[in-house]
Amino acid sequence: MPDDILVIIPARRSATRLPDKPLAVIGDAPMIVQVWRRAREAEIGRVVVACDDADIARAVEAAGGEAVMTAANHPSGSDRINEALQTLDPAGAVQVVVNVQGDLPTIEPATIRASLEPLADPQVDIATLAAVIEIEEERTNPNVVKVVGSPLSERRLRALYFTRATAPYGDGPLHHHIGLYAFRRAALTRFVSLPPSALERREKLEQLRALEAGMRIDVAVVDAVPLGVDTPADLDRARAILS
Repeated sequence: MPDDILVIIPARRSATRLPDKPLAVIGDAPMIVQVWRRAREAEIGRVVVACDDADIARAVEAAGGEAVMTAANHPSGSDRINEALQTLDPAGAVQVVVNVQGDLPTIEPATIRASLEPLADPQVDIATLAAVIEIEEERTNPNVVKVVGSPLSERRLRALYFTRATAPYGDGPLHHHIGLYAFRRAALTRFVSLPPSALERREKLEQLRALEAGMRIDVAVVDAVPLGVDTPADLDRARAILS
């Protein structure tokens, strides 16, 4: 596997809606181990879990994985993966960091691989994912983040904006943003050094900080949105899928 690509899965133990979420058992393993497995199956690079709790690290290591401890007070997963990157690769060999959320136990490895495709263009700073919204209720649901972008091809957008509103207006598809990112190393370093931006604070979407700073985000369009586990009901669905 490439040694200049590092996949980091940020995980923190505290969660208000689903306590001890990373350690919730799904099938034969804790959720964080299931995510680690999917990331390994993508076969795009070394996979490490960046966590703030020794129990999470032990669970990953018991499954044969690699974990690194990070501070407990990071405001976002991006800050956590940046700390992990500095610890794991102080010499700077890694050039691309893929941030896979730790609550996506059923994500397809091909979906993770797709996040790298936009980085084939050297002008792209950050790559992410989206899927076409097929459920009518999701078009107006503020919990479903939409990406507004200029089509570059049938499966690629250049992101212009991210929003919780229904956008863009008019006929045509709406795209459900999937919060998985592939950063060029320099872009991650710059991103975490920037203060929260005005639109980021208003929409509560940190990726707007990058756009407001003039960074380019391209989007690979995939077939489906992976299940994110945030509630007991989500956990039951994940268990059913992986049973």
